[in-house]
Amino acid sequence: MARRYNAALGERAAELVAVATEQDFALWGAQERIYRGWVKVQQGDVTEGISLLRSGASAYRVTGAVLLNVYYSTLLALAYEIAGRVDESMTLLDEASQIVERTEERWFAAELNRHKGQLGHSAAAEELYRKALSIAQEQGAKLWELRAAASLARLRRDQGRHAEARDLLAPVYGWFTEGFDTADLKEAKSLLDELT
Repeated sequence: MARRYNAALGERAAELVAVATEQDFALWGAQERIYRGWVKVQQGDVTEGISLLRSGASAYRVTGAVLLNVYYSTLLALAYEIAGRVDESMTLLDEASQIVERTEERWFAAELNRHKGQLGHSAAAEELYRKALSIAQEQGAKLWELRAAASLARLRRDQGRHAEARDLLAPVYGWFTEGFDTADLKEAKSLLDELT
């Protein structure tokens, strides 16, 4: 998930709404609204996107579904951040952290902590980035590890700690053998080039 808009997501959301409507699948209909809302946010229609994300997440919870609530709350939090509503964003991220603790749904925990770090001041951010990095390493989640390492490396760069930033990010980036045309790896490479 990142802030990466993917045209395929918009297409799949449209297909999902057709099937959900035809078959009266409340869960899929809720998910369609969430994904369509995220696409709207990525396309710049943040107000409509937030509306769809909120209604979709609410409808999703009404179905009794638990899996993915952390992810969907994080998408809404990111939309609020984009809209400049940082306090609401942090509240949602804190609520998502509580869901992780309650349900032990940890697959998105590294990203959740990284996003919280992006909203915090530098001392809190460093702790949250370290936590995200640790969780990603523990899970063997290399993409989440790359994102956490890049976030922590940017923070260290901004603190004038260039060598530490490079030493942190380089081995994680070096693990990858493909996908160098993806946004995450391009950003990591750009950051490494800047730090060299």
